[in-house]
Amino acid sequence: MLQRLYDRVLILAGHRHAVWWLFVMAAAEASFFPIPVEVMMLPMMFAAPRKAWLFAGVATVGTVIGGVGGYAIGALLYDTLGQPILALYGHEDAYDHFAKLYDEWGVWIVFAGGFTPIPYKVVTIASGVAHLDLMVFVLASVVSRGLRFLLEAALLHWFGPPIRNFIEKRMALVATVSFVVAIAGFVAVKWLL
Repeated sequence: MLQRLYDRVLILAGHRHAVWWLFVMAAAEASFFPIPVEVMMLPMMFAAPRKAWLFAGVATVGTVIGGVGGYAIGALLYDTLGQPILALYGHEDAYDHFAKLYDEWGVWIVFAGGFTPIPYKVVTIASGVAHLDLMVFVLASVVSRGLRFLLEAALLHWFGPPIRNFIEKRMALVATVSFVVAIAGFVAVKWLL
C-alpha cells in the first residue's frame, strides 16, 4: 500500500499542477498522510531549481494549514479519528512519549517535530490533545517547517544537483544536525544575553 502511494506521489511531482498537488500533499502529510512532503517537493526542486524557494514556501503554508487540521483532530476528535490514525501508522508509542513531555516542553516539541524526521502528524495531533496554545503551535510550526523546507531549497541553491543524492540518502542526518545547531544557537543567545 505505501509503495503505491509513494509511486503516485512521484507521478504527481511531474504534473502541470504539481504546485497545487504539493500544497495538498503538505497539508495532508501534516495531519494524516504517511508519505513525507519531500518525496514530492525535492523532485520538483531538482526539476526547476529557480522555483525551489516557491516550492519551500508552498510546502510551509500547506503543512502549517494541515498542522492546524491535525491539531483539531487531536483537540476535538482524538478518540474517533486521532487514535486510529496514530494506530494505522504504528505511532501510538511516539504519541505516548510526546504526551508526557508536553507540559514542560510544548513549543520545543512542536519545533523538533516540525524540523526533524519525527512524524509531524504525531506532533500536530498530540498538540491538540494537550491543548497547547494554538498561536504558539502555529508560530512554532511556521518557524520549524519553514526552516526545514528553506534549508532544503538553500542546499540545492548553494550546492546544485550533486546535493540531491546527499539529501535523499541522509535526510534524517541533515535535519537532526540542523536542529542541534539551531538549539545551540538559542542556548548561546540566551547565555550571552
